[in-house]
Order: sequence, then structure tokens, then C-alpha cells
Amino acid sequence: MRRNGAVRYGRLIGAVLAIAAAGAAIGQQATVQDQSMPDNTGLDIPANLQIFGKLDPNVRKATAIVNDYVITGTDVDQRVALIMAANNINLQGEEYDRLRLQVLRQLIDEVLEIQQAKTADVKIEPAEIDQNFARVAKNFGKTPTEFAAFLREHGSSERSIRRQIEAEAAWSRYLRRRVEPFVNVGDVEVKSILARLEAAKGTEEFHLNEIYLSATPDRSDQVYANARQLIDEIHKGKAPFGYFARNFSEASTRGVNGDLGWVRASQLPDALAQAANQMQIGQVAGPVAVPGGFSVLYLVDKRQVLTADPRDARLSLKQMTIKFPAGTTQAQASARTAEFANVTHTLQGCGSVEKVAAQIGAEVVDNDTIRIRDLPAALQQIMLQLQVGQATPPFGSPTDGVRTLVLCGRDEAASAQLPGAEQIQSQLEQQRVNLRAQQALRDLRRDAVVEYR
Repeated sequence: MRRNGAVRYGRLIGAVLAIAAAGAAIGQQATVQDQSMPDNTGLDIPANLQIFGKLDPNVRKATAIVNDYVITGTDVDQRVALIMAANNINLQGEEYDRLRLQVLRQLIDEVLEIQQAKTADVKIEPAEIDQNFARVAKNFGKTPTEFAAFLREHGSSERSIRRQIEAEAAWSRYLRRRVEPFVNVGDVEVKSILARLEAAKGTEEFHLNEIYLSATPDRSDQVYANARQLIDEIHKGKAPFGYFARNFSEASTRGVNGDLGWVRASQLPDALAQAANQMQIGQVAGPVAVPGGFSVLYLVDKRQVLTADPRDARLSLKQMTIKFPAGTTQAQASARTAEFANVTHTLQGCGSVEKVAAQIGAEVVDNDTIRIRDLPAALQQIMLQLQVGQATPPFGSPTDGVRTLVLCGRDEAASAQLPGAEQIQSQLEQQRVNLRAQQALRDLRRDAVVEYR
């Protein structure tokens, strides 16, 4: 697992956050007692050091000049508004202030990326930005004009997201010109990976997302408490796990929502492997102590390497739904649901669904491409046991209505195949491009002239 920097190359629009910046001011003196901790930094820090002043995050304002390019407070506010609107969250107080600092850092990175791309004669034409803006608008279910109005309504602007689009496109093109040509993966390496995959056939592997927080020994308790607080916020369901990974993780995977992809227990540190083996799909675990800090894990899915998974079977379904009028009481909804359940028992295969639905005023929707693993976990277990022509028990709510799924057909999952050599090579090359992109961005940050106002 990569721990440093942010994966920028090929990231999705919307993954816009980096680690928070902080500032310090010189003022009155304070003495820190000797903690008897070994100096592992290589910085030759005195054992009995003095802190001249106190940490004051307010000293560093949300405005900066980056190599003569000005980032204003309005730029920061509009990007923050965009993030909150895209994630459907409303942050206040310290959480809001922390997000503003993180956004400032992201905007600084964007400036550096655009400036560096220009050194390679990379220029993103307005027509390309227009095309990508329309694509983002479509992801929100809106036309470009409607999306621009949506941004203004939420305190953001078309200019803010266009700037982000320009930075991502410029950096991606820069990497293709200056990094990708020098990344090579040999045939021997590819064959070695294929051999390891074959040897691991049948081994369980996990699709994990991770939030990694670094912690020195003297900060261990505080970082652990911060991780616990993150887990509490995740459990509240205010935002998806990926939002917290983008905001707070210090691993390189934060640029892709903390996604570690598919990994086997043997590829993980012992503590993470032990946690993954005990997790259920959809569960969050942690904080897990790992070398250098703590991790919070989210189990997206699990499977066996190169083994057919029954949950990959594709189903042909008919969904029958009844909806309740506004003002329906719980008692009325329960009675109507019981009637619905009785009716579903009279179904004689999929051929009778439309007739029964017409009798009880239900809606019918067909779908022939559903995988079992794409259904909620509770329904997955039911569908695995269901025979063709049978229906699930009713499910739903008084507000959303009650549904049943009728199984009309099942295409069993085929045996998994080894990935091709070209696919393995492409994945390795992409990983190495990502790593070099991280290194390049760290160098740009180090060399940049940044003045905070």
C-alpha cells in the first residue's frame, strides 16, 4: 500500500481534497519538558526544546499567492460550496474551517499542476473544458446551463469547477508526455505476477477502502481519538466513506476515495489482514494499529481468487411495487403489506406477474441484467436460495412503498479466468505513473514560492 502523496492521475472529477495546512506564529515563549523520546527524524531536534509562541491556525488565512498566481478567499469558498453540494453535506464550525484549509491546499496543487504543464507546452483549449463541464453536468442529471445555475444556487460557480477541470486535464496530459514514456514493465515481471495469481487460486481476497492516519509515538493517543471520531461520523451516514478518505486519509489512495482495490490477506500488514478476515461486507473496522499510525477499513466486497462466485450470477427479474398514499398510517401500511404478501404467494411464475399486479394496483418493472452482488446484502442471501418463478418476501417502507422481486431466470457465473498479460502490464504501468506523479507534485510543492495572506 502506498502511503505518500495523492493519486492524481486519472482521478474522478470531485476527488478534490488534500491534507489540511496549518500555520504557527512567533510570540511569547513556552518550554516543553524532555519527553525522553528518541529522535528518529534525522532532523537533530534538541531534547529540551523551546516553543516560541503558540500554534494559531488563524494566522494562515484562506488566501495565497502561488508563484505570482493569486488564490482568493472567494475561490476557496466557492470550491467548499461545490464539495458540500456534491456530497450533500452541511459542515459547520471546526469541520467547516478544516475543509476550507484542505481546499486551499488543493487549489495550490492545481495552480502548481497547471504551471508545470505549461513548461511542457500543454494547453487545454476552452472547447475541451466545455466538453468535460457538460460531462460533469450530466453526472448531476443536468444540462450545462442547469448545472451552472445549480452551482450559483449553492454558493459555488462555473468558474471554480472549470478551473478544476483544467488542472486535471493539464496534469494528466503532462504526465502522458513527460512520465509515461519512461515507465516500462518487463515480460518477466508480468509472468511472475500471473504465476502468483495461479498459485493463489481459491484464496479469499477483499475489496477494501482505507483511511490511514500517521502517528508518532507522542501523538498516538490523539490520532487514535481522531480515528474514533471519524468512525462515529461514518456511522452517522452523513457522507459516504470515500468522502472521509478524501478529506482525512494520508495514504496515496485518498485521491481514489481510499480504494485499495482487491487484495489478499497475505498482501496486507498482519493487523489489517486479521481485521479483514473478521469483517462482513459493508462493515467499518478500526482504528487498527499499523506501522506508523492507524487505519480505518471499509469492506466493500470479498471473493475467492479465480473462483466462480454465485453472487456474480445475472438475474432476470420482475419487480412488483405498491405505493402508499400520503398520510398512510403505520397500521394501514402494515395491513396493506400483509395483503400484498398473501398475493405474492399466489404467483405462478413470471407469466402471472402482470395479471396479479393489475388486480392489486401494483407497478411492474423488468430488469434482465442484475447481478446478485449488486443487490443489498439482505436480498443477496434470499436471491441465492430463490428458485425461478418464486418471489422474495415484501420489503420497503411506508414512505417508499413495498416491493417484491420475482425471479424469472438466472445465468450462472462463469469460472473466473486469469487476467491477460496486457491487462497486468497496464495496471503495473499505471501504478508506476501514479507513483512518479506523486513524487513530481511533492517536488513542485517544495520548490514553490507561496505567500499566505
